[in-house]
Amino acid sequence: MLKNMLRILMFACLLFGITFYSFSQIEKKNKEDNAKELTLFSDTLAIVKNEYVDDIETKKLIYGAIKGMLSNLDAYSQFLDPEEYNELKIDTVGEFGGLGIEITIKDGFLMVISQILDTPAWKAGIKSQDRIVKIDKKVTKDMTLQEAVKKLRGKPGTQVIITIWRESKQKLFDVNIRRDIIKIKDVRYCQILEDKIGYIRLVEFREKSDEMLEESLEKLKKEGMDSLILDLRNNPGGILESAINITGFFIEPNKVIVSTNGKKNKKIEYKSKFPNPYLNIPILILINEGSASGSEIVAGALQDYKRAVIAGKKSFGKGSVQSVIPLVDGSAIRVTTNKYYTPMGRTIHNEGIHPDVEIEPDENGEKANKDLDEDLLTKIEKLDNIEQAPEETLDYKKDTQLKGAINLIKGIKIYKNIPDEENKNK
Repeated sequence: MLKNMLRILMFACLLFGITFYSFSQIEKKNKEDNAKELTLFSDTLAIVKNEYVDDIETKKLIYGAIKGMLSNLDAYSQFLDPEEYNELKIDTVGEFGGLGIEITIKDGFLMVISQILDTPAWKAGIKSQDRIVKIDKKVTKDMTLQEAVKKLRGKPGTQVIITIWRESKQKLFDVNIRRDIIKIKDVRYCQILEDKIGYIRLVEFREKSDEMLEESLEKLKKEGMDSLILDLRNNPGGILESAINITGFFIEPNKVIVSTNGKKNKKIEYKSKFPNPYLNIPILILINEGSASGSEIVAGALQDYKRAVIAGKKSFGKGSVQSVIPLVDGSAIRVTTNKYYTPMGRTIHNEGIHPDVEIEPDENGEKANKDLDEDLLTKIEKLDNIEQAPEETLDYKKDTQLKGAINLIKGIKIYKNIPDEENKNK
């Protein structure tokens, strides 16, 4: 018996020894591979420093190399020099001089994710998925997000000319926008529309958005609300915790709202915790191509739990988490570290949330852009007759999607109040 146990122990030691050796060899090989690649980089750096016709700072070369490395990952990972990193911090304040648009990069060009209500961009008629191909006549091809933000922002009252390519219209036009202080109002509208239907338009998910929404819900409840339309159109997202708290208003406590999964941090689940959720009212959520990130978390969770009907158009599909990591010299890198998944495990990134009921926008609304042609830059240079953008005003009386949502939730309320066959026969 003792002899058998010793044999098993020796075998186990041998097995783990081989395993440890194997891990050690893999780690050693990875270090050797990294060393080779770093040698390639350092050799290139030395050649450029010694051979390039003009003198150039080493830091500038290093910064350029890091920018190139991160730009090859995805549209959201990027390097921020100290000045850009400081500008990024301004976004959390909630008030700054700019246009009021959320942008990303697609196919090398800037693309509008969404435009914030009542901002200069909104009033100028900028739309979700418009491509910004020029800023003040400078082509934006391969421009980084931070470079674009720097050019778009400025002192309130100053003007910037952006050239828009709108795929659905095959039209290129200039938009002259006057910068203004962007004061973000999280809850834009809160009112009873008709037939006791409450309506809230949530513009963004910021630090106190959940508190503001809770106050709005209580206000509408006192006014007799028996159903709710939560409008998340053109809401680009924001703070994750805010989106989680807001979702928790409408589902039972301790339910998974969203999960994240990444290389370093494996699956993390975020659960509802609101003690007295609004469970007895029908809910409809409006989304469109400009609904992203936090909006998609809310819509995806309530759709998975069949707690709300999702209506409108497919959302943007921005379901990834970026971590900002400071570096020693005051610069930073923003790198994608996780992706979002709905409670049922659906991925949001690049997929978006598909509505249960599609409602087209009004006849002046735009369909989602197709991918840009490879020769768009050539098209841009050839087009001379650039038009001025049409002015747009927000008029909910002519909002086809909202009217469709009202009719839809009226039907849901009627269906909810129909007694089942068993009750009928009693």
